[in-house]
Amino acid sequence: MKMKKWLAISLALVLVLALASVAFAQGMEKARVRVVHASPDAPAVDVWVNNTKAFENAPFKGITGYAELDPGTYNVKVVPTGATEPVVIEANLPLVGGKDYTVVAVGQLANIEPLLLEDNNNAPAPGKAHVRFVHASPDAPAVDIAVAGGGPVLFSNIAFKQASQYLPVDAGAYNLEVRLAGTNTVALSVPGVRLEDGTVYTIFAMGLAGGQPALQAVPSVDAQHMMVLPQTGAECPGAK
Repeated sequence: MKMKKWLAISLALVLVLALASVAFAQGMEKARVRVVHASPDAPAVDVWVNNTKAFENAPFKGITGYAELDPGTYNVKVVPTGATEPVVIEANLPLVGGKDYTVVAVGQLANIEPLLLEDNNNAPAPGKAHVRFVHASPDAPAVDIAVAGGGPVLFSNIAFKQASQYLPVDAGAYNLEVRLAGTNTVALSVPGVRLEDGTVYTIFAMGLAGGQPALQAVPSVDAQHMMVLPQTGAECPGAK
């Protein structure tokens, strides 16, 4: 009886230690964050994180790579390149370990602000790509994104500062249209968008619908996953 009790206690201790080690490992995971400059009239910028320069000289339409950070809340400041002021954006951003984030500088300079997006860079199914759409044009109305030539609407009624969900699509080349929401009026044609197998994309609408720089689509490759072919054990013809 004592032996059974001892075994039960030992098993419980092993389980507790295993769960604790998993929780510890999860707590040590890094957060990843990148910055997108989508403010059409703002100059190139530097980005400071907790008073350390993290990204330098990001121009309009610039998309940085991901930087790894410990989980926590970070003070982020955006300033013109090479300067310490004026601070055009300052925000405290909470970052969770194991998650990817995109911080988009949106709006014209007088009203610039950060848009924090949580990214999902998980691998698509074989033969698929994942794509989402982010509306970052401050004077453009809500829009639909559709396949040109009478194809389906992929994303509907996306307004300024909104991001769609990720959509799995067949890998291939697409001609897309940005339309005024709920209509067939094309605001922007986006031909020849190549979506590769195993890749995650974001398409940003940037610029101005009624001014310069003009409205444009800016695609970003967020993650690429190598498709590993299964081992069959079969020998290639002529192999020794």
